[in-house]
Amino acid sequence: MKLTILGCYAATPRTMTNPTAQVLEIKNQMFLIDCGEGTQVQLRKKKIKFSRINHIFISHLHGDHFYGLIGLISTFMLLNRQSDLHVYGPKGIKEVILLQLRLSNSFTGYNLYFHELESKESVVVYEDDQVTVNTIPLIHRVYTNGYLFQEKLGERKLKIGAIEDLGIESCYYQKIKNGGDITLDDGTLVHNIDITYEPVAAKSYAFCSDTVYNEAVIPIIKGVDVLYHESTFLESESHYTDRTKHSTAKEAATIALKAEVKQLILGHYSTRYADINLFREEALTIFPEVICADDGKEFEF
Repeated sequence: MKLTILGCYAATPRTMTNPTAQVLEIKNQMFLIDCGEGTQVQLRKKKIKFSRINHIFISHLHGDHFYGLIGLISTFMLLNRQSDLHVYGPKGIKEVILLQLRLSNSFTGYNLYFHELESKESVVVYEDDQVTVNTIPLIHRVYTNGYLFQEKLGERKLKIGAIEDLGIESCYYQKIKNGGDITLDDGTLVHNIDITYEPVAAKSYAFCSDTVYNEAVIPIIKGVDVLYHESTFLESESHYTDRTKHSTAKEAATIALKAEVKQLILGHYSTRYADINLFREEALTIFPEVICADDGKEFEF
């Protein structure tokens, strides 16, 4: 599982920082999460192939989280994209994007699908044979969701030596990988656990975009490997959180602690602060495993 931070600062783009966008690579698939201004430039800087992005997840309709989407969709068209593109986001995202495409007379030559969200409960929005994506309902000034990405457990690994010693033919290998027991010609039952290793542990990633402190997310993200949680303010500006519906670094760390996550990544910093390490220092007083996102940073888990 690899996470590439394209942008992780709040509100407005600057010459040295970008608004929210990130790419999650999981089970050999690439998911774009949020798409602030400058996202496609950041994708090029990180040498991420546009053609690998088939699913885009937008948390909410504030500009610093989706104003780069129309540009990216248009660039896909100019590059003669042929494969389908799926966009997941709040109700209204289809209207705003199609309006821009219509008024600019630049409809795509590829299939563009919108999956609009309205539920205030956690729901599955994407699933294939390897990955499941659920929404994480958040509390912000507009309807907002985070997203939980979960790998599905893979096949069990064969103990080839043990299998060959028992004379089990290769035609049964897939059944064994799927967890099945095997009965030998003499009637002996061979239990799967004796001829396989446990599969590689499935990984999970939770993206909590703009939100006020909200303990309702805890059961949804319980025990995830990695939690990205917004931390717009330090404690010295905590009086802004209720009005703006944002969180502090300490509040993000408290969610991580109570949800028993393995790793916390902080992001969405207010640009009023000159040093993002201050966010980590405050979070560390609550939760021990804290790292700071920054534009261009890559994490492998």
